[in-house]
Amino acid sequence: MKRFNLILMLAIAFTFFSSASVLAGGKDKVETKPKMPEAEMKILVDRLEEIKTMDRSMMDRTEKKELRSEVREINEEIKRDGGGVYLSIGALLLVIILLILLL
Repeated sequence: MKRFNLILMLAIAFTFFSSASVLAGGKDKVETKPKMPEAEMKILVDRLEEIKTMDRSMMDRTEKKELRSEVREINEEIKRDGGGVYLSIGALLLVIILLILLL
């Protein structure tokens, strides 16, 4: 059983380290766009709240259409700059295997 665990851990380590070195050797560097400041994000969220509270019953069709397009643009900008924490499947598997082995 110990031999199987050793072989499994070596295979996982080889997989992770070999893919990292291949990715690190790329000559194309993608420039990441800086994150949106919190103040700007708050302004966009406040605008969305303001649109939600508006009385749209008295608006004509074109005004409603403009509001819908504005909401879509704001949502896209928030999604694009909001980011998040991403965990790869390989990292998730490694964490699960380590938890199984340690517990």
